[in-house]
Amino acid sequence: MRILIVDDEDNIRSVLKEYLEVEQYEIDEADNGEMALEMINNNDYDLMILDIMMPKMDGFSLLKSLDNDKLIPTIMLSARDQEYDKLEGFELGVDDYVTKPFSPKEVVARVKAILSRTSTKINDIYTLDTLEINKLTREIKIDNKKIEVTPKEFDILIYLIENKNMAISREQLLSKLWGYDFFGDDRTVDTHIKMLRANLGEYRNHIITIRGIGYRFIEDKDEK
Repeated sequence: MRILIVDDEDNIRSVLKEYLEVEQYEIDEADNGEMALEMINNNDYDLMILDIMMPKMDGFSLLKSLDNDKLIPTIMLSARDQEYDKLEGFELGVDDYVTKPFSPKEVVARVKAILSRTSTKINDIYTLDTLEINKLTREIKIDNKKIEVTPKEFDILIYLIENKNMAISREQLLSKLWGYDFFGDDRTVDTHIKMLRANLGEYRNHIITIRGIGYRFIEDKDEK
């Protein structure tokens, strides 16, 4: 699998490249957002490790500049541990967020977790009235109109549907979908659920909140 590391610090790129190449990943590097954008437009990558603060084009601007067919799983790096940075990243479709300084081994573990999920595609279609979810193409349609969601929102929805009528805790979602012991608070899940509900529109009420536990997907939205 091919990974793009985008960071203006040579030592960070070097360390991450060394650890990832041990795991047999093919690594490309870019030291600014403009270079990374050109590389993404001309190549196919399975994952990107992306710094926020960079010359010429920052990480957020890079993500906003990508065409939909060039969106790839992304781990965001930042020297700042600010909640609004994380929220903006998640809203742009970032899969994970790592604060500097970090353990290279931890980053490798997160890379493996994300790639293990995104490389496994199931040819299956779920329908509920006018809602259609294609797990192979990772598309959601309502009334035959495509609904844009982030990769993480899609994974959450699929997991809830595959465990419909069951109460799923925030800890379960973090463990199953983030794929590692999450170093942060579980409000991350609440943020993603909030965005997912907003994108689902009339189907938002099929995801119900279980107070003190987490969430549950129900097919009958009038069920309590």
